[in-house]
Amino acid sequence: MKSRQPDTGAGERPRAKPPDEPLAHATWDGRFHSLREHLEAVGTLAARLAPRQDLADAARAVGLWHDLGKYLRDFQFRIRSENGFEAHLEKEGELERDHSTAGGLWALRRDARWMPLALAILGHHAGLSDLPKFKARITSPEKKALLEEVLRQGVPADLLNASVNLDIQKLLSFNKLQLEMWTRMLFSVLCDADFLDSESFFDSDRHEKRKVEVTLAQLANRLRAYLDEKQSGARDTEVNRVRREVLTATLSAAVQPPGVFSLTVPTGGGKTLTSMAFALEHAQAHGHHRVIVAIPYTSIIEQSAEVYRQAFAGLEQGLIEHHSAIDPERETALNRVASDNWDAPVVVTTTVQLLESLFANRPGACRKLHRIARSVIVLDEAQTLPPGLLDPILSGLQALVADYGCSVVISTATQPALGQRAGLPLGFPHVRELVPTELRAFERLRRVRVSWPKAEAGKMTYEALAEAMAGERDVLAIVHRRDDARRLCELVDARLGHQGTVHLSALMCPAHRSAVIADIKARKARGEAVRVVATQLVEAGVDLDFAVVYRALGGLDSIAQAAGRCNREGLLDGVGELRVFEAETRPPRGVPQAAQDVTRSLLAQRPDLDLSAPENFRLYFERLFANQKLDAKGIQELRANLSFKEVAQRFQLVEDDWSAALVVPYEGVEPHIEALRQFGPSRERLRALQRFTVTVPRKVREEWLTGGMVELIQDTVAFLGTAHRPAYGERFGLVPDQVGLRDPSSLIPA
Repeated sequence: MKSRQPDTGAGERPRAKPPDEPLAHATWDGRFHSLREHLEAVGTLAARLAPRQDLADAARAVGLWHDLGKYLRDFQFRIRSENGFEAHLEKEGELERDHSTAGGLWALRRDARWMPLALAILGHHAGLSDLPKFKARITSPEKKALLEEVLRQGVPADLLNASVNLDIQKLLSFNKLQLEMWTRMLFSVLCDADFLDSESFFDSDRHEKRKVEVTLAQLANRLRAYLDEKQSGARDTEVNRVRREVLTATLSAAVQPPGVFSLTVPTGGGKTLTSMAFALEHAQAHGHHRVIVAIPYTSIIEQSAEVYRQAFAGLEQGLIEHHSAIDPERETALNRVASDNWDAPVVVTTTVQLLESLFANRPGACRKLHRIARSVIVLDEAQTLPPGLLDPILSGLQALVADYGCSVVISTATQPALGQRAGLPLGFPHVRELVPTELRAFERLRRVRVSWPKAEAGKMTYEALAEAMAGERDVLAIVHRRDDARRLCELVDARLGHQGTVHLSALMCPAHRSAVIADIKARKARGEAVRVVATQLVEAGVDLDFAVVYRALGGLDSIAQAAGRCNREGLLDGVGELRVFEAETRPPRGVPQAAQDVTRSLLAQRPDLDLSAPENFRLYFERLFANQKLDAKGIQELRANLSFKEVAQRFQLVEDDWSAALVVPYEGVEPHIEALRQFGPSRERLRALQRFTVTVPRKVREEWLTGGMVELIQDTVAFLGTAHRPAYGERFGLVPDQVGLRDPSSLIPA
């Protein structure tokens, strides 16, 4: 959001003379934003956005006071002399542009117990700080002097002395975590209101694009009609009967009081549309404002979003996607602006975006937090939540349910044990299952026979596995590691005498994987033999179907997901075959190895472990969680101490300190690289390049950059250019060892 820069040279126009009144913003084309108008507008809007009444009173106050520092004469000079938007950007610890401290100090002068108000005001540009740094700032003589100087500028008394009907006794009654989340929500509404009012001044066209005419009721009606039409045209098969019964049972439960629900549906049971149908009906029944679907992988998001777009045909503007893999050519203007703050009836996003918004401290990331309040949250594939962050995740979600009017739907075929009954102290107190047990959905949709490895058989060599795969016409093998996949693929080729085996791993960029998956489906449609070797990236949401699936022994949830790629559509005359084997290699360290050990211990007790029995998954997750630190980074203690910045730094759903992105020379990347070279980085250009990105170890990428094998374009994107094109192939993706570069594949889990 930038104001227009001045003309230069002969065509320069004189800037309009600003009014004498204090200004909040100014543009180079002679438009001026009154400071008083801005403060009053932000206060009014923040109060309206607040998700509960005790926040509304505080929100109006922080809106009125957040920019009191702009009354300083030096700041008014800066606004009049610099680019109007950049003039007011302040950084943590900076004094000369500090216009937030004065408002925070004023809140504390009004009432020393209003610390959350001061925290929100002081952080509205630089972010919520940790409590010790906040205290150092408000006690600094230099910072205190800012308030005294502001008060000497004749700030309107009605602004300073505005009535604040804040129930201080209620505020004091909060426990530490309640106070922390309340402060976050206050910060969120202030940041969003400030952004929105500033945007309406600087960029009215963008502001107008935010208007959404579609309602939850319209979306619910459209989805209902779509499902009725789909069911009326469907064949009368057992799969379709189960889907209808699951949908009917789920919708009948939509009137239940808000809370936490589980939707446990076997693969092929239609949970994508069923969960959305429940969420829309439940939202209307209880006054929720939106539905948020959080999905762990971008590959699943793309599939699910396409399903929703078809279901909501004609009402697509009511749906926004917020994730890195969205195609810029498909992204609408509304989607771009609504992704800032999730102001739409239906939001489809990543689990990372949702959960990191709960624990972020920067204004941009926190804007949408208050929009999560009073929502129905669908957690898809919830078994992927990292155990090491489970306590803060469940604590944060439970706070949304208990204090901010949310309902949560845990949607998966392999339901994790997330309730307190499973022994999780911070788990959900009560989880209601939406699919009745008497429906027997798993039993009726049993389409796979599982063969488990025998302890006395030992490990299966990849040579033996390759021999077995070569004897099948329709087979998928899922292995632990990227280098395992490449090796097995080459071994199968050797048995066949040609390179007919298909490889899928994350050493291939998303665009490449999508093309390969499309080719697999086309080959299947032609009745050709298809043999695929893949890492576990195919297990969640990738719509592939094989008669035989080999799966390296791992976590029970992963094995069940692999079963979902076997006879997925129930088209075989009999059942599919899932053959679990002990691989030569171990899974990656950490949770994957722990999960394998738990599965092995269950098999020792139950040699014929049933993947359709929910109690087996309950037992599996209870044992897995019992052996893990569920708050491995001490985030709950930091939250209780109001260490906002430290929490944000530690709460990373995806650990990426070791990894870095590398754009690879896959077909179609060149126009995007050329646009980046010519015009520099932009949201659209960087997003377009996401589909051509592979993750490699950061140290390896730095080696390649230093050695000149990789080019850094516009100081932004690392590109493995055409000079080293052989390092990226059509078959295996990134294979740098073939051109004498260090091979990163053995250092990366999948």
